[in-house]
Amino acid sequence: MATVGLYQAQFGLVDDTQKLITGANAGLGTDGIYTVDHKDLGAKTANITGLSGTPVKIWGNDSLQDADIPNAEPSVALDINNLAFDIKQSIKGMVNDQKGGYTDSGIKAHVAMLITTRTIDRKNFVYYGFGDGILSEPSANLQSNTNAVTRADDALTYTALTTIAFGGQPYKIYSDLDPKFDKANMYSEVFGGYVLPTSTTGSSTTPATH
Repeated sequence: MATVGLYQAQFGLVDDTQKLITGANAGLGTDGIYTVDHKDLGAKTANITGLSGTPVKIWGNDSLQDADIPNAEPSVALDINNLAFDIKQSIKGMVNDQKGGYTDSGIKAHVAMLITTRTIDRKNFVYYGFGDGILSEPSANLQSNTNAVTRADDALTYTALTTIAFGGQPYKIYSDLDPKFDKANMYSEVFGGYVLPTSTTGSSTTPATH
């Protein structure tokens, strides 16, 4: 099945039991979920790799008999046009000195993430859920403006970790194409117990988070 576009990216900080952290001074806002949207000029790419391991061939009797598939080790290369500065520092685990400065404490934040795309007819959604992971910013390529503006987007790398709610797997795929799709359950699994507002539990809508 083909998909088209990058409809939405959402983040939430989780604790060491993979429960969503909420509160204005703790999580990413009051309800704990941050949606990359117009205020951030949207997400440009979410390149997901490592959804399955590289097969290990099993030979016997001078012929190829089988193949073992190692566990998935997903990572996501994110390009966001203008992610809010404080949110970016929070999901990287940077520590605020309360004087406008942020430092790397060496203890990374644990982040749940939900990536949403659509079917080619735009009638249905496909979701890639990651219940726990680490976000890093490997580099910052700053260049001089010339006769055109040179932008440095927010380029982040997400490394997925094992998620308890996924039965020990690092990711889970959902879609409202499945007649038993439960959007509220998806948000609860991905974002560690999050309760989706009742007005947004329909199969074709997305939550109105900040």
